[in-house]
Amino acid sequence: MIEIDGATHSGSGTILRYSMALATLRREPLHIVRIRAKRPKPGLRAQHLSAARACASVSAGSLEGAEVGSQEIVYRPGNVLKGGEFHFDIGTAGSTTMLAFTLIPPALFAESPSRFIITGGLFQDFAPSFFHMKKVLVPILREMGADVRLEMIRPGYVPRGAGRLKLELTPLAGPLGAFRRVEQGRVKALRGISLASHLSEQQVCRRMADRCVERLRKRAFAPEIELVEDSTAAQKGAALLVWAETDSGCLIGADQAGAPGRRSEAIGDFVARTLLEDLDSGAVTDRHVADQLILFAALARGTTEYTVPFVTDHVKANLWLVQEILGVQTHLRDNHVRVEGIGFRSH
Repeated sequence: MIEIDGATHSGSGTILRYSMALATLRREPLHIVRIRAKRPKPGLRAQHLSAARACASVSAGSLEGAEVGSQEIVYRPGNVLKGGEFHFDIGTAGSTTMLAFTLIPPALFAESPSRFIITGGLFQDFAPSFFHMKKVLVPILREMGADVRLEMIRPGYVPRGAGRLKLELTPLAGPLGAFRRVEQGRVKALRGISLASHLSEQQVCRRMADRCVERLRKRAFAPEIELVEDSTAAQKGAALLVWAETDSGCLIGADQAGAPGRRSEAIGDFVARTLLEDLDSGAVTDRHVADQLILFAALARGTTEYTVPFVTDHVKANLWLVQEILGVQTHLRDNHVRVEGIGFRSH
């Protein structure tokens, strides 16, 4: 049985989700304790519980102790990785993208193509936004050989959620390819999406974009930001993503969701500032992809190498986790990450 202490490094829900995904692939039972021990409300929240149940569903596995608030679970994956269509409703504004991320590794090695319809939140703090996942992470995974497609059916925000995304995957014929990039190169384009739901009168969509463009133009950048006015969400909400494309193939993004009391201009300022910080670091990934890539690099065939803007607790936690569960050799020196992938194949 795989034994994992959920309080290690970041002590976040990411440790639970990634452990579940990898245990599902290995088809080995998992015992995880002190789940989210370093968070203000320790234990499973609805979004983490949904991830655990989803992994059990696609593998025909079983769970013990899986309830909201639980800090310890035992997961026994089944002996299959089912494809097909699945519907998961988190029931809150919990992150649909985090659940989608958890499902991508098992689905890449499933018996047949998969389609997931996931209901919950698509834009909130402390989780990947739908836009960042679609425009930055998914293209990188496609570069590694994964056939992943992501579509937003309806936006969803805190506190009501009720957003919906569609995730479709075709199983791999062999292992993922390694990701190797060490030169950021020159920025050749800046693109963005500014989304506002039920806020057209306040011109939130345009205000976020205009402030972000104003800040970036001071550095001689000319971003093209698409404005999206939405009326389908269950409540008012907003989100802004801007990403850079470089001549070496890098995708580097920055984003932020709206929140009560958070002005449109403050969102534009934040997105511009964080994007420039990550570009100025010379890294080939942004601060979010920095840790998200590790799971896929560990499964890939060959050596993945890349540089990150700075080393976060999530980077340290994910490097530790793939060592623990997959026996992967990892190396972290300054801001340089190297992962010796195991070339994982379907059973």
